[in-house]
Amino acid sequence: MSVEHPIVSVTGSSGAGTSFVKRAVEAIFKREGLNAAIIEGDSFHKYSRMEMRAKVAESKANGGPVLTHFSEYANEFQKLEALFAEYKKSATGKRRYYIHSDEEAAEHNARLGTNLSTGEFTPWEDLPADTDILFYEGLHGMVKRMDHGPEEGKYNVAQHVDLGIGVAPVVNIEWMQKIYRDTSERPYTVQQVRDTIMERMDDYIEYILPQFHRTHINFQRIPLVDTSDPFSTQTEIAPMGPSPENSLVITHVRHKDIEDLSLIVDKIEGAWLQNETTMICSGTKMVEAMDLIMTPIIQNLITKKRAAMARLAAK
Repeated sequence: MSVEHPIVSVTGSSGAGTSFVKRAVEAIFKREGLNAAIIEGDSFHKYSRMEMRAKVAESKANGGPVLTHFSEYANEFQKLEALFAEYKKSATGKRRYYIHSDEEAAEHNARLGTNLSTGEFTPWEDLPADTDILFYEGLHGMVKRMDHGPEEGKYNVAQHVDLGIGVAPVVNIEWMQKIYRDTSERPYTVQQVRDTIMERMDDYIEYILPQFHRTHINFQRIPLVDTSDPFSTQTEIAPMGPSPENSLVITHVRHKDIEDLSLIVDKIEGAWLQNETTMICSGTKMVEAMDLIMTPIIQNLITKKRAAMARLAAK
């Protein structure tokens, strides 16, 4: 794998907390003075919001599996892989944005001179020049299908990633976080979110979960309080997930740049090693743990990048 143009990918399901980890990674980039090409995972969905609604309705009417945003049939995995491959080769590529809100629509319309609405995509644009690293955050940063089907249907996004970070809380927490977000920030009821979770289950198992054995680090939050009914079936008021004080974080590290996890454990109050690759700490220490683990890996990626670029310049 080329070291001149590194790629970092944060991957997790809807409601897992990838945005939280994204902010932690971006803080490291800022502290290290790195210019990152940011890729939002939902920009590689295949359909706009209105198109997706029509496709979902069509799949339900046909009596087959319901089309979901987890599936390869609703995403542009080959285009995502092509972007990663091009970036690894030359630090170039194209990206676009999926517009989530009126505020984002106003921002992009002012920048592009367009008249786009929420649920639509901006046009494809060249990545900024002179970036140090590519950073992806979304559902599918470590997807791979090479085992069957026609050649044009195969993809291997994971092969291009230098640091893959999985965000995989215990599923009841994941569901609670999704339900709370979708009912408090978006116009959905608990029942509607529950139905979406159920419809996505097959694709969750097929496309989301297998990514976590390809990642280099997995952060898994577990509750210390009762989360037995994440769907809050007796009320339309969705509970938030457990607070950091009421959860632990299991961190599994299998990256070659972290050879002795005990050196990191010693720096985090109350943390302990469960085994040589697994650390456990309070949820209140999650940001600190992420920073201590990811910073040396990212620093090493940049050191290798600069050394490789210097060798190329000297030729």
